Amino acid sequence: MPLSAAVISGVQKLVLYETRARYFLVGSNHAQTKHRVLKIDRTEPKDLAIIDDKHVYNQQELRELLGRLDLGNRTKMGQKGSSGLSRAVSAYGIVGFVRFLEGYYLVLITKRRKMADIGGHSIYKIEDTNMIYIPNDSVRVTHPDEARYVRIFQNVDLSSNFYFSYSYDLSHSLQYNLTLLHSPCDPGTVEEVHTRSSRQQDSFDIFEDEGLPTQVFHGLQSEPYAKYVWNGKLLERVKDTVHPDWLMYIIHGFCGQSKLLIYGRPVHVTLIARRSSKFAGTRFLKRGANCEGDVANEVETEQIIHDASVMSFTAGSYSSYVQVRGSVPLYWSQDISTMMPKPPIRLDQADPYAHVAALHFDQMLQRFGSPIIILNLVKKREKRKHEKILSEELFPAVINLNQFLPPEHCIDYIAWDMARYTKSKLYNVLDRLSMIAENVVKRTGFFINRSDFFCHTLRPDERWGDLGGSLTSSGRVQTGVLRTNCVDCLDRTNTAQFMVGKCALAYQLYALGMIDKPKLQFDTDCVRLFEELYEDHGDTLSLQYGGSQLVHRVKTYRKIAPWTQHSKDIMQTLSRYYSNAFSDADRQDAINLFLQVYQPSESKPHLWELPTDFYLHQRNSMALTHDRRSYTYWWSEGILSYLPLPYDEVPCEENMKKVGVRRVNRYDESIDTYTEFFKPYELTSFDDTFCIAMTNSARELMPKTVGVDPSPFTVRKPEETGKSAVIGAKSSKEETVVQRKTAASAPPPPSEEQISSSSEDDSEDDRDDDGSVSQRSTPVKLLTESGESVRTQEDFLQQSMRETYGLNLAALPAEEDMLIYERFAYLGQNQHKLERTEPSVLENAINVVPVSCFTTDSIYEVSSPQVDRDNREVFEGHVLTGLGQVRSLCREDILMYREYIKNRYM
Repeated sequence: MPLSAAVISGVQKLVLYETRARYFLVGSNHAQTKHRVLKIDRTEPKDLAIIDDKHVYNQQELRELLGRLDLGNRTKMGQKGSSGLSRAVSAYGIVGFVRFLEGYYLVLITKRRKMADIGGHSIYKIEDTNMIYIPNDSVRVTHPDEARYVRIFQNVDLSSNFYFSYSYDLSHSLQYNLTLLHSPCDPGTVEEVHTRSSRQQDSFDIFEDEGLPTQVFHGLQSEPYAKYVWNGKLLERVKDTVHPDWLMYIIHGFCGQSKLLIYGRPVHVTLIARRSSKFAGTRFLKRGANCEGDVANEVETEQIIHDASVMSFTAGSYSSYVQVRGSVPLYWSQDISTMMPKPPIRLDQADPYAHVAALHFDQMLQRFGSPIIILNLVKKREKRKHEKILSEELFPAVINLNQFLPPEHCIDYIAWDMARYTKSKLYNVLDRLSMIAENVVKRTGFFINRSDFFCHTLRPDERWGDLGGSLTSSGRVQTGVLRTNCVDCLDRTNTAQFMVGKCALAYQLYALGMIDKPKLQFDTDCVRLFEELYEDHGDTLSLQYGGSQLVHRVKTYRKIAPWTQHSKDIMQTLSRYYSNAFSDADRQDAINLFLQVYQPSESKPHLWELPTDFYLHQRNSMALTHDRRSYTYWWSEGILSYLPLPYDEVPCEENMKKVGVRRVNRYDESIDTYTEFFKPYELTSFDDTFCIAMTNSARELMPKTVGVDPSPFTVRKPEETGKSAVIGAKSSKEETVVQRKTAASAPPPPSEEQISSSSEDDSEDDRDDDGSVSQRSTPVKLLTESGESVRTQEDFLQQSMRETYGLNLAALPAEEDMLIYERFAYLGQNQHKLERTEPSVLENAINVVPVSCFTTDSIYEVSSPQVDRDNREVFEGHVLTGLGQVRSLCREDILMYREYIKNRYM
């Protein structure tokens, strides 16, 4: 069976040319060897007329085509001053086509930035876009409200956390993408490619008499997962009329990558968050679920660990772990008209048979398999019932759904009041979370594309044997997923997901052979790097949904947050309240317009005239559903027979219909990841090819002093890290107080009562439940009075030199060291007086035992090493080639040259 590889998009660079009647969009691959042309009619005032030229042009043909277009569109023949074809803009991809009340707009990506690299597949962030009106001014029909719709549409900042890739499907997980490459392809569905007509290829083949076979590959391109694609509706109008290379799908969320150096071995830690485009919106305006089972603030977070020393998906080692956050899947909302910091929670619709929860968990079983584990972090005990309302509805819904599932595939429900544990002086929040995380990871397992190492058999770990998931011939597969929620799915959820991700990271590194036990401790370079990634991830998602950064971080729950963090928490709380009260409505309108949930029309009221967008997201409120689902068999057909494996990853007939297959040769540009990444055909720089600017554990976290263990898994004190602050005295008569912060002893500077008051999730009625925790930080006084200042500075200098060099340079050398140095100096003086003909004088100068493997050892003579026969033949071949005498080529060389000629010139 032929091997499979992911298809690389053939349209990566765009140039838009314009005439009075048409736009010509020229798309090229990265090597500028193949070009496609899209013709857009500008004479249609309100319709979109696009013609995709199916022909693939080379550079010469494209130059001739543009020349003919330029000549044919001039106002006068032979006039060169006013060209009929002008270059409008250069771009890197098409976001889509959108229409409001006038004609269509074309949205292009004009700037991009590389954010991550996974197996040679680059992931880019959109930096800037350009919105171009298609119809000509002569046919434009103006509308007074058009400009307002354009402003609302542009309120969705495409330069903020939107990502795309030309060769990697970001809407799917790494497990799905790599599982697809190992799926068998139906020979009947294979599409014969490549680009030139078969008659043209058959007419000229300089190797047709050689009889050398061509290795065939299957290029695979799957349909994106619609839930996490944000421009699907914008491309829907042209999806069926243009070549798939023109379609580029973008995701919204977060993407970050850091480098973990393990004694020089690079390991890339990548975090990708995909925000759902279904039932999307802002904090108080989107709560619960809609009638189709899509929940608010649903985010799929995937952590990918891979050995960066090997780039290929087939030869490299890759591991991933996926978890999900999302609002409680019920019909509930909060009334924001009262202008309260925490509006009361209300249940909008009774759902005795858990119909909406069944739709939601059906989606999860289809994508992730079983078990589905729910970690519910909302409060259980409150003086005035607030969050508890959600728990009282969710738990019976899960019980109702579980009675129809087989016992081995039932939904697990874990309810834990995290806010109450935080206030308690007797419990450690993160210890409890680590226990939950260990049980979750053992049940779901994780994905890795290689089998166990032999060292795992020689030195087995008891936790490794209990690991869940599904074993395959090539490694492990994650089955099931953890679904975490609180009320907002922001602060508490991010900390819980970090602890689960930290536990999974330990198992992933153990599976890759990087550590000897699947366990990681806090205050190591590895965990600090992972914590920074998760905090950036949490801040980004919190800004998108809540309007501010995280209020509570991991350090807050570890009780080592500095004093200044309390004032930052207050500012973030105020920022979140302001955003929710004044700007969320405009942001919600922009999201509804961008996702085409609302499409403007002359016959409908305007977007800003709608009293609510409830009817836009609840389709059953506008029409009766014809197919009512069963309350007992609430899962989709076929899912149960494949559990615990996810149905979407099973190579069944229905799933393989979503995969496009191309039959190409091995060196074809559409699957050649090596050429795509390293670009050997052009002059490049290291800064462009490799992500040098990414966070590096050795550069930014490892201590700079000599003698410290460079392992990123060594526990360090806070003052030993590379990012520790340098404390200086403000004046000679001031006392500088340095707080020693350790994971075990130092609690947070603000009291627990103050912490709960600034939280977006905690209720105000719980403040007097527990007392505050007293501070146990020990101040250290550095006296800088005039009588002791000189001695203190000398002690500090001696201490720093001893720490850096291992000895005190201020003290005089010992007598033995001076004798050794004198012998060395005497030897050096006599060496320069020796002659090459007198090697015996060296022996008279000083008796030195030879340690070299060479027969003769001096500063003048060293015998040359012997060169074997193979190396001599290679060198002679280079010399003869330089003289114009080329040796006969072997069979492998002829095969390689034949493929090069075909791909480059034919």
